[in-house]
Amino acid sequence: MLPQLLPTRRDFAGDDLIFTLNARAQKRAAEGVPVINATIGALYDDAGKLVVLDTVMEQWQQLSSAEVAPYAPIGGDQTYLLHLVQRHWPTLTSIGVGVAAPGGSGALALTLKNFLDRGDTVLTAAPYWGPYSTLAAEVGMTLATVPYPDVQTGIDIGAWEAACRDILEAQGRLLVWLNDPCHNPTGRSFTKADRAALMDVLRDVSSQGPVTFVLDLAYLDYARDPQQVREALDDYAAFAQEGHVLVGACLSLSKAYTLYGARAGALVFPWTTDSALHGALITSCRGTWSNCARSPMSVLNRISKDPALQAKLEAEHAHWRTLLATRATALDAALRAQGLAGCAYDGGFFVTLDGGADPDATCETMQAHDVFVIPLPEGLRVGICAMREADVSKFAAAYKASL
Repeated sequence: MLPQLLPTRRDFAGDDLIFTLNARAQKRAAEGVPVINATIGALYDDAGKLVVLDTVMEQWQQLSSAEVAPYAPIGGDQTYLLHLVQRHWPTLTSIGVGVAAPGGSGALALTLKNFLDRGDTVLTAAPYWGPYSTLAAEVGMTLATVPYPDVQTGIDIGAWEAACRDILEAQGRLLVWLNDPCHNPTGRSFTKADRAALMDVLRDVSSQGPVTFVLDLAYLDYARDPQQVREALDDYAAFAQEGHVLVGACLSLSKAYTLYGARAGALVFPWTTDSALHGALITSCRGTWSNCARSPMSVLNRISKDPALQAKLEAEHAHWRTLLATRATALDAALRAQGLAGCAYDGGFFVTLDGGADPDATCETMQAHDVFVIPLPEGLRVGICAMREADVSKFAAAYKASL
């Protein structure tokens, strides 16, 4: 081992668990084994082919050199940022404060650098996307959690309030990440009552210290009911406009445009124009990745300016959201046919199932049946985005046999 490497940096595996298990599943598939690979968060059709939205790729292939090669501004192209904001809040005419970032993960990293200090804690709901803890650890911070709302009983508001107040008492400020609507990994969304209760708590605790509430928005185009997404985003916008809490959003084209490899996103705060915040974010961009790729910005701008392209893209989204909902419904039925609890699903690429007494052991046993999922402390993450409807019965049988 190189002595130059810091002792604190010598015990990392490299690839995270998701990519490790995906590689294991792919290796088995390459050997001719008919695996069910429900590990990774990318959308596949029923032929096992990666879904790439035609509307997006056609525009990508038409990009001119001038839309690809030049440096983008440090904070990102302003037209791109406005179009990205308006995908989520169409009535807004300004980005407020916002910068481009390499995907949603880059946007999340910016929030840690600018709203917390080393040694501080960020709060989110569990189960959560595994790299949340990696993002925090890489800047010397920790991740605290409260339970994701229960299907039957809803949000545990006492747990939220206690966690918020404890963190504020310990460090004098609070940063909350919330992946809602279409939560990874549960595939569920906060109800209107859940949202209202959480916003009441954040409003109340803001008297104790500055509170920043950041929405991680990645899977909205694949919600079972788009109207529920609209209502949620409108509720969050109304809360932001009150001014008690700084509300922002991490936005991404990875899933929305199936541009996973382009690494395009943004961190936006549409309801503030604070110049110090703008300067801080620009400086973080310059000191971390300098600037982001221009190509995906150009694609978004092309589509956003053309109503016909927007309609074509929405039709594609509607097709794939229907396919995902159909898969979730089929899986729910297959689980119930095995005498197991079903799977609640509001949208996105995943559902979460009970992992038994030891989710890691359950996951390992399922691999013996050539079924690959991601173990979590709270259960098993199942990527319906990559599971064919025809495979749900095999999946349910393997799952039952492994519990």
